[in-house]
Amino acid sequence: MDQHKPSVRAEALELLRQGLANRTVAELLNVPRGTIGWWLSQERKRQGITYERATDCPLCTGRPYDHEAYAYLLGLYLGDGHIISKPKQHHLSIFCNATQVGLIAAAEAAMKRVMPLPSVRSRYKPGCAEVKSYTKHWTCMFPQHGPGKKHDRKIVLEPWQQEIVDTHPWEFVRGLIHSDGCRITNWTTRLVRGERKRYEYPRYFFTNKSDDIRELFTGTLDKLGITWTHCTRNGNPYNISVARKADVALMDAHIGPKY
Repeated sequence: MDQHKPSVRAEALELLRQGLANRTVAELLNVPRGTIGWWLSQERKRQGITYERATDCPLCTGRPYDHEAYAYLLGLYLGDGHIISKPKQHHLSIFCNATQVGLIAAAEAAMKRVMPLPSVRSRYKPGCAEVKSYTKHWTCMFPQHGPGKKHDRKIVLEPWQQEIVDTHPWEFVRGLIHSDGCRITNWTTRLVRGERKRYEYPRYFFTNKSDDIRELFTGTLDKLGITWTHCTRNGNPYNISVARKADVALMDAHIGPKY
């Protein structure tokens, strides 16, 4: 075909050298994108060039990034997130309730505010949405990544992560609550002038099997002046409860609902 003549290939490579994207060159020359990609790959091999995908990883490039968004995303990751990092497959996943479209949007936005370049998409399963961002550099941003479940290994923040959490503690708490927490209404009864009446009160719960992650949560609450208590399961610490009226009101003001 005419568009596959050596002159067309040479023109395509020249346009690519000028910085045009594969898609743009394909459209300009009426050549399939796959063919453009193949020509580029063959040219790199001919020149002995090893291809490295462009990255905007803040730790690798020194690029300033949104610390507030990172504090929130760190909370989401420690709660309901994990990283896949193996040959030809690298991504960060945050799992959300599929009905909580606001949370899904917030997770997507946080990923893009920390690293705008990687693609972000949501994969829906029955009752669940998996928000995914594709780049191997999420392991740089979350050095807590490792084999196995998070509650089976030590989870400690790096000094630079702790500095961000100390600067944006409410965003970190919000991420943890939005992942592994909830706001519920408890009730009890009490005698009022000899009559037993129902009494309702709101409280926050944070539930995580990892002792380290619970301590990160409670340590941040301590710095914020929030009173909390342990609720046990089978005699073991498992839930963190915040029930004092003033503390619940303060968390309401900073965390907001999962929706």
